[in-house]
Amino acid sequence: MDAAVQEAKLLRQVNALIVAHLRDHNLTQVAAAVAAATMTPLTPPEPDDPVPANQLLHLVAKGLAAEREETGRGGGAFDSAAAAGGYGGLLPPLGTNAVDFSVQDVKGSSKSFPKHEARHVSDHKNVVRCAKFSPDGKYFASGSGDTSIKFFEVAKIKQMMLGDSKDGPVRPVIRTFYDHTQPINDLDFHPESPILISAAKDNTIRFFDFSKTVARKAFRVIQVVRYSSTGSLYVTASKDGSLRIWDGISAECVRPIIGAHASAEVTSAVFTKDERYVLSCGKDSCIKLWEVGSGRLVKQYVGAVHRQFRCQAVFNQTEEFVLSTDEQNSEVVVWDALTAENVARLPSGHTGAPRWLGHSPAEPAFVTCGNDRSVRFWKQTV
Repeated sequence: MDAAVQEAKLLRQVNALIVAHLRDHNLTQVAAAVAAATMTPLTPPEPDDPVPANQLLHLVAKGLAAEREETGRGGGAFDSAAAAGGYGGLLPPLGTNAVDFSVQDVKGSSKSFPKHEARHVSDHKNVVRCAKFSPDGKYFASGSGDTSIKFFEVAKIKQMMLGDSKDGPVRPVIRTFYDHTQPINDLDFHPESPILISAAKDNTIRFFDFSKTVARKAFRVIQVVRYSSTGSLYVTASKDGSLRIWDGISAECVRPIIGAHASAEVTSAVFTKDERYVLSCGKDSCIKLWEVGSGRLVKQYVGAVHRQFRCQAVFNQTEEFVLSTDEQNSEVVVWDALTAENVARLPSGHTGAPRWLGHSPAEPAFVTCGNDRSVRFWKQTV
C-alpha cells in the first residue's frame, strides 16, 4: 500500500490516542480543540470498546524501552525499523511520497515542468466528457456524449507513438462499451479489482469486468450507490460552490467548506495522497488547495479560465505539479504545486476547448479530452 496512505492511517490512530489521553485526564477543552482540529471523534465510535486508560503512556514507555535496548546494541530502534522498510517491516517509511504544503517561504523555488509529447489516439462520435486512468496506469477509459466508453491500453499507445510496430497499425482501443443510453458523466476504476465503473445521465452506474476478454456488456447495473465504512475520508463537490469532507466510518460531514468557490459550481475535488489536503476546481476559474484538518485555504493556482465545462484540476504522479485546462486559450496549464507559480502553458492540440484532463498515477503521462470529440495522450519525453 502507498506509504502516504499508511501514514494517514497511522496519524489517525495517534490522534485518537492523544484525544483519549487528554479527555481521560480531564483536559476536556483541550481534547475538544484537538479533536476538532484533527477531525477525530471526541468519544470512541464504539462505546463498548474504548481506548484503554493511559494507553498512550504505555505505548510511549514501550517505545522508549525498545529504543534504549536497541541503542545498547549499537543502533536505534527506529533507525533499524526504517532500514527494514518501516516499523519492523510492517509499514513503509513515513512521508516518502508526500509534498509538505505547510512550508511557507517557497518563492523562487519552482520546478521546471518536463517536456511532453502528445498524440491523437482516438475519436468518439460526440464530445468526450471524461477520462480516467486505472490505479496501475496500464489502462485508461474515456466517456462520451455519444453514450460510449472506450477502453485503452497505454502500452499500445506508446508503441504507436514510437512507430515501431511490425504487425501493421497499432489499435490502442481494446474495448468499447455501449451499455448506457445517455451521455457519460464520470468514470472510475476499482482500486484492487479489474473493474471499470461508469456513471451517466441515464441515472445508472455500471460495472465492467475488463479482465474477461469477451466482456462487452456491464455485468451489473445499480441505481443507488453506498460506500463501505473503510475508515477513509470522502469529499463531495457541489453546484452551490461548497465542498464537504465526510468520515467513512460515521458517514458524517466532518468538514464543510461552504462557499469554497463562492457561488460557482465546484467541478472537481481530489485528496492528496496523505489525505491532509484537498485540491478543488470551480467554474470561477479558481483552483484551490484546502487543509482538511482546519478547512483553511492554503494555496490558490490562478491563470486558467474555466467557466463553462466540468474542468478538472489534478496532481501529477509525484504531486509536484498541478495541471488543469484553459477553455479560453485551449491550453494545458501547469503550476508548481508548492509555490503555486505557473510554470508551463501547453497548446492542447484540440480544436476548441479541452473539457477534461486526467493524469496517470504511475508515470509522467496524462490524457486530455475535447469538444472536438478527440482523445489525446501525453507522455514525458526522455
